[in-house]
Amino acid sequence: MNLNKFYVENIIKTALMEDINYCDVTTDYLIPENQIGEGRLMAKADGIVCGVEVAARVFTMLDENMKIEILMHDGECVKSGDDIMKLKGKTTVLLKGERTALNLIQHMSGIATAANKYVRIIEGTKASIADTRKTLPGLRPLQKYAVICGGAKNHRYNLSDAAMLKDNHIDAAGGITAAVTRLRSKIGHMTKIEVETRTLDELKEALEVGVDIIMLDNMSPELMEQAVEITNGRALLEASGGITDETLRAVAESGVDIISIGALTHSVKAFDISMYIK
Repeated sequence: MNLNKFYVENIIKTALMEDINYCDVTTDYLIPENQIGEGRLMAKADGIVCGVEVAARVFTMLDENMKIEILMHDGECVKSGDDIMKLKGKTTVLLKGERTALNLIQHMSGIATAANKYVRIIEGTKASIADTRKTLPGLRPLQKYAVICGGAKNHRYNLSDAAMLKDNHIDAAGGITAAVTRLRSKIGHMTKIEVETRTLDELKEALEVGVDIIMLDNMSPELMEQAVEITNGRALLEASGGITDETLRAVAESGVDIISIGALTHSVKAFDISMYIK
């Protein structure tokens, strides 16, 4: 999966303008413009690195003459103490780009590491781990890219990708059957329909109306097992809501096809990476 470079550069420009504004009063008044320095980004934890080229681009956007040696690539396992990249160029550029580069690579590596942890927990089951739309505004492509680097999968990217009937849609439309019937009369043949269900009765109604995917919202693993048996392959089943590290394996072993986890992007812990300059 490749990130659109125009998107990435717009994100970086926005971040640099927010951080530097019109000058860096510390660096600009302290460090000679022609001073050359060397820097390195080093992992301070074990995990999956992601956002390496994004971080590198921060520095080359500030100075196209910055020399960068990338040592670890997106999706690779890193150990605490591993160097991720080395840089050589103006010390002022290294100092000005440091925080923006770290913000991006730490966040993306945190997501990739979390995704990989969840994937390993459910290893051996038929289920796959997916993200959600619970992303930070403006950063969704970076976050969803990081999920892929961690070995998980993407849910729909935005509201245009598929028709997904949540509880509020269903309540507002007068029920599952009414909502699906109305949608099916208007959507194109390429658009799938997913329905959120809260009970086994709602699951049965969704099956009767022939939806493509059924979300099992906040159901226990035991209830999910019943849902799998009732469904019998007639639709994909997605488990979502209230899933923790402790319950994840049991959810996967219930037989569901997909487990979507909002925490992958909305509350992930940043991966510990530091930059050292000499």
